[in-house]
Amino acid sequence: MAHGTKPMFVSAERYGTATVSDGAWRSRGTGSLMAVAGAFTLAQLLLVPPSMGLGWDEVVYVSQVAGEAPAAFFSAPRARGVPLLVWPVASWSSSTTLLRVYLAVLSGLGLYLALRAWRGLFPARVLAGAGTLFTTLWVTLFYGPQAMPNLWVAYGALFCVGCSLRAHADRFDARALCGVLAGAAVMAWMRPTDAVWVTLPLLALAVAVRHRRLGGALVAGLVAGGAEWVIEAFVSYGGLRERLNQASRIQGDLGWNLAVDDQLRSLVGTTLCRPCDGEMPDPAVYAWWFVLPLLAAYALAVAVWSGRTTRTLVPLACAATAAFPYLFLIGYAAPRFLLPAYALLAVPVADALLHAATKPNGRWRPAVAAVLAVGLIGHLAVQYTVLDRTVDRTTAKRRAWTRSAAELHRLGVRPPCLLTGHEAIPVAHYTGCASGATHGHNANTTRAEILRTARSIPVGALSAPGRKPPRYADGWEVHRLDRLEVRIAPTPGAGGPA
Repeated sequence: MAHGTKPMFVSAERYGTATVSDGAWRSRGTGSLMAVAGAFTLAQLLLVPPSMGLGWDEVVYVSQVAGEAPAAFFSAPRARGVPLLVWPVASWSSSTTLLRVYLAVLSGLGLYLALRAWRGLFPARVLAGAGTLFTTLWVTLFYGPQAMPNLWVAYGALFCVGCSLRAHADRFDARALCGVLAGAAVMAWMRPTDAVWVTLPLLALAVAVRHRRLGGALVAGLVAGGAEWVIEAFVSYGGLRERLNQASRIQGDLGWNLAVDDQLRSLVGTTLCRPCDGEMPDPAVYAWWFVLPLLAAYALAVAVWSGRTTRTLVPLACAATAAFPYLFLIGYAAPRFLLPAYALLAVPVADALLHAATKPNGRWRPAVAAVLAVGLIGHLAVQYTVLDRTVDRTTAKRRAWTRSAAELHRLGVRPPCLLTGHEAIPVAHYTGCASGATHGHNANTTRAEILRTARSIPVGALSAPGRKPPRYADGWEVHRLDRLEVRIAPTPGAGGPA
């Protein structure tokens, strides 16, 4: 290679003093990344039952393209990326198992492509290690086969940052610039606001080094992915500003709010911690969370010492901006919110661990490697335990929705029908009904409209046992479901309150 050409890429990948030829490195790198991606897909299928029913948010996304039930209310913060992702299966099949298998395979492929964008920036074993660290987190495994946006934002972020570093090294690398555009578009299509936060350091880099092509690719990707969300804001939400305001209100009025402790509480397997006022979990559950920034700092120190600061600093900066709104601007927590940050941290952290465990000649440091191995084994044990409990708890709740739907069918609530009240969105989907709410984040109807609908089709008002039902359901027949109560309006045509 001529001196001064593509300074961040070398034909002989070097780590310490060990070198590998370009062809051998690429072959080994591809094989190891494929192995990690395949193992991730297999782990999902084994540890997260494909038969697990759809969750609340999944119902909202899948119902937009599925035909077995009316589309659920699509609130302001949501974007259309996930409906597009599941459309190839959900548009013609109601099989949750098939959808889970499809998403598990697709998430394995997404992991491979996201890590592949980093080839040449870090050694193959660093990238394989990064993939292993990220995919063995319980939250990554749990959401891999689910119809949710956060993992796909993480993949888009990892791909976009890797391609940005390539474009930074070679201003005329058209493939890297296309990758930057594609990664930014995927993020924006899934969650536009997350895409903006992730790309802030990349935009700053493009400005700092006067890289117009990189900046243009980033902006083009954000526009391409976010255009539909902006257009929909004017069509359905009263304009962009109003949609942003609605999204803020639904998320608890965004503003300065320390949510670090909320995220810690959610690590025990609480998929949505709102309100997040429970006890702190055992320190063993969140110990890795405090080790992570220490390893990130060590990775940066190693990078500075080795003269490769940019390729480590940039993903660390993007991870910080990706995590910032969920740690400091929101009043509740969900572990999946931080998936993009975890994905971006995985590469520098894997590099730090490998540097600590190996000598300059590439040989292992037995004592350090043993300590790290014990720590990682303990970490994996905790992650598996949390995953197992989360899967059991989640599966039980979704089976309860299935039983409630079966009982509603027995009571005569069959499509076309309408359900309102507590947990109406998921139960309605399982029953094949439309869902409605007169207040709250998913308000999409009125009391008068519900009573008018009850004159023509079956209508049920759901409530938690012991909770006061909606006033419009006073006098309706009460039935006990699994973990719920339902008040069913008088049979259409039979008279009764209106």
